[in-house]
Amino acid sequence: MGRAKIKREWHIIVNPNAGKKKGYKDWSIISYLLNRYDIPFSYIFTEAKHHAMDLAADAIRKGCRKILVVGGDGTMNEVVNGAFRQKEVPTTDIILGMVTVGTGNDWGRMFDIPMDYEAAIRVIKNEDIFLQDTGVIKFYSGTDVRERYFVNIAGLGFDALVVQRSNRQKERGHSSKTLYFWVLLRSLLSYKHTSTSIEIDGKKIQNDTFSISLGIGKYSGGGMMQTPGAVADDGLFELTLIKRMRKGEIIRSLKRLYNGTILDHPKVEGYTGSRIKIDSDPLIHVEADGESLGHSPIEFNILPRSINIVQGITGD
Repeated sequence: MGRAKIKREWHIIVNPNAGKKKGYKDWSIISYLLNRYDIPFSYIFTEAKHHAMDLAADAIRKGCRKILVVGGDGTMNEVVNGAFRQKEVPTTDIILGMVTVGTGNDWGRMFDIPMDYEAAIRVIKNEDIFLQDTGVIKFYSGTDVRERYFVNIAGLGFDALVVQRSNRQKERGHSSKTLYFWVLLRSLLSYKHTSTSIEIDGKKIQNDTFSISLGIGKYSGGGMMQTPGAVADDGLFELTLIKRMRKGEIIRSLKRLYNGTILDHPKVEGYTGSRIKIDSDPLIHVEADGESLGHSPIEFNILPRSINIVQGITGD
């Protein structure tokens, strides 16, 4: 059976539940603007969690090479995973774009994707392509070994707990920056440090760890800069290790996460590497691009310059 004919238009995957159902409510506005800017497209709505993975892989097998996400960072993550799980074409043949209707916009912030719909569609029309790195994680879920790709940031320890609790609130229809901050502070009261063993390109580090972030992008949690020096096409993760510290000291240091000075704190260390292994006692959990995954032992590998994305005018 021959390969499907390549389609030149954008195939749009819409998450109707993203951003308190903004994906559904605002689709008529977004589709009107796409037509106004003479952007040919087809579209489909997701119907369940992880559905965007299957929709993306299926679209690529049917000849689509340009996929536009109307959703949040989690929807983009699912589409990326669909792109890498299909074996029809190399991922460097695929272009991804985004019109964000989620609450975080952390991946979009890295690449100057505007929150304004019309401005975001002008970015799609301009089609300025950037070939970015992708991370792949091997982790455990119980006794099963699983794998997940990501294009922004993965978090372990405290980060993963906050994401897990925030996602529970989203599933109940509650989502805002204020709520995220409340979940963060509430989680801080109950979270305890973890003894971790980290191996970065063969170099081993032992620590009592509060939190670990591995970034291809800079932003997470709606604008926090946990990996402020990350470069999205250098073939390296930026790793930020926050060591054990008192809760009051953590609260006083929160502003550093927003102003990019987190690495100046004496109990924070920064590293770069392309292959990173992390184990812990007790188990440490991991999230990627805001999606809760599983637990240690965990291995991260970088896939340099492995997927095309459409960036804004001044994308990093």
